[in-house]
Amino acid sequence: MSKEAKLVVEPRTQMGSAACRRLREKGLVPGNVYGHNAPPTPIMVASDVLRPVLKSGAHVVDLDLAGKQDKAVIREVQWDVFGKEICHVDLLRVDPNERVNITVPIELRGTAPGVLAGGILEQPLHQLTIDCLAYQIPDSIQLRISALQLGQAIHVRELELPEGSHAHAQPDAIVVHVVKLQEQAATTESGPAEPEVIGKKPDAAAAADDKKDTKKK
Repeated sequence: MSKEAKLVVEPRTQMGSAACRRLREKGLVPGNVYGHNAPPTPIMVASDVLRPVLKSGAHVVDLDLAGKQDKAVIREVQWDVFGKEICHVDLLRVDPNERVNITVPIELRGTAPGVLAGGILEQPLHQLTIDCLAYQIPDSIQLRISALQLGQAIHVRELELPEGSHAHAQPDAIVVHVVKLQEQAATTESGPAEPEVIGKKPDAAAAADDKKDTKKK
């Protein structure tokens, strides 16, 4: 089940890229709160308040906006090009009994015996979009691969999801599998091919020319 945290934000009156830049210079993160058929509300939150919430892995927060309490999902977080500073945050108001669509990472646990047998572990699916109740959003989908043998695969239908949740991907989609190493093409033991001499005729053509010369004589 997802972790929850309290997040206190303030209404934002400064709009535009220049105003948002000034807010960031003051250690504030601009953002928006939307959802429940209400118009988006511009907000700002102190970076040192938001950062620990994100670091905790919380998806759902108890939102305090100017004294008004709401449940909200952290919908989108934008970082700078170096991934160090938070540039923007979007929050979606939700009802605890409301279903939401969210993408969560798939984390592998354990070591596949098939890899120890010489295979290669491939993970075509690193994250999964699911729909679930807002309060049941998982931090990640953990998948144990300690029984995965060479040539075997684990599919979406075999994942353990929160009760009542549904995956958007096809049930037969492969999440992870162990494949065999492709054998290298055997090298021939014959020596290097004789280089072709430019202007040299094939043996058959040369023999035919010899016969013509003999008849002329």
